[in-house]
Amino acid sequence: MQNEEGSELRVKPLTVRESSRLIDLNDREQDKPFIIVASHGSMKYAELPHHGETKVITHQGQVKRIRFDEGEEF
Repeated sequence: MQNEEGSELRVKPLTVRESSRLIDLNDREQDKPFIIVASHGSMKYAELPHHGETKVITHQGQVKRIRFDEGEEF
């Protein structure tokens, strides 16, 4: 999935099988730590940065954005 500028989006949608209510994740893509966020009736996931913070921003009980603050050790 890409954004308007053509770069790949960091937060990706998850599909849920309605018949079994299971989350469909591809194991071979998940070799790093990641988070799953559910809001507005949908679920999304994102890999966590190697060095940095990830903040989930909410407003009136709903997720509005996920903010990534990354850095490199010097």
